[in-house]
Amino acid sequence: MKLGAAFGNVNMGLDWPVIRGLVQELEAAGFDGISTNDHVIGGHPDRAEGQRVHTSATGVHEPLVFLSFIAAVTERVELTTGVLLLPQRQTTLVAKQCAELDLLSGGRLRLGVGIGRNWMEYEALNEEFTNRGRRIEEQVEILRSYWTDEHVSYDGEWHRLDRVGLNPMPIQRPIPIWMGSFFGFVSERVLERIGRMADGWMPQFPPADLEPILGRVKGYARDAGRDPAELGVECAIRTRPDGDPAEWVDLAEAYRDLGATHLKVFAGGDSPSEIVALMRRWLDAVGPVAAAG
Repeated sequence: MKLGAAFGNVNMGLDWPVIRGLVQELEAAGFDGISTNDHVIGGHPDRAEGQRVHTSATGVHEPLVFLSFIAAVTERVELTTGVLLLPQRQTTLVAKQCAELDLLSGGRLRLGVGIGRNWMEYEALNEEFTNRGRRIEEQVEILRSYWTDEHVSYDGEWHRLDRVGLNPMPIQRPIPIWMGSFFGFVSERVLERIGRMADGWMPQFPPADLEPILGRVKGYARDAGRDPAELGVECAIRTRPDGDPAEWVDLAEAYRDLGATHLKVFAGGDSPSEIVALMRRWLDAVGPVAAAG
């Protein structure tokens, strides 16, 4: 089981020398990967209409640019989007950006994608919000074609491509595409899509809730003619400075026993240095669990 550090929003700060030192510290400590989230813009908080959506009150680094910076100052760690909101972006441009990031990082990119819930972002980016779930399926097909074929032709509902291709190509052909799902919310349509199309799943459920849902996802993979054992699973543990390491270990063991291939930590704290120190404590505690898995 691989262990990752999750950077959420701007919790690593805005000072590039500080960010460089922190990510290098995490790599030296033994983390297998670093992930970051995605929001292009946020609306005024009054526009949230009581829903749990991103607003302009919270800053977020642009994930592909941010991971490119991290790639330049590290040598080994995997670089993951957790997740990139794919339907609010142009598919061909994402293919190009990811191919470049994968190439210049030495093949270290894992692309996590999702559809999001924030209509304000879709509005600002001039993309349709209501059909985002259906469009992401075409997007995933096209991304994989771009990353494996010299020329791509595609005639779909939202995309028309006639013998076009990327140059240069990524190192990974194709770059692995994982899919996320909403926190604590089960959509059978999303689960079916993950089982049918994704290289891996990024669920957000406690172990007891995850077990039956994971069984359904693997069933959908089997129905699609895929080997469910090849579907990766990345779980997450959230902790604060006053968290109990014994609880981290128990959670890590539970996720490992369910078949998680990746586990990442979201750490809270009052400063970037405090957050990284907590991440290192977490790694020291759960590292033996991962090594035994």
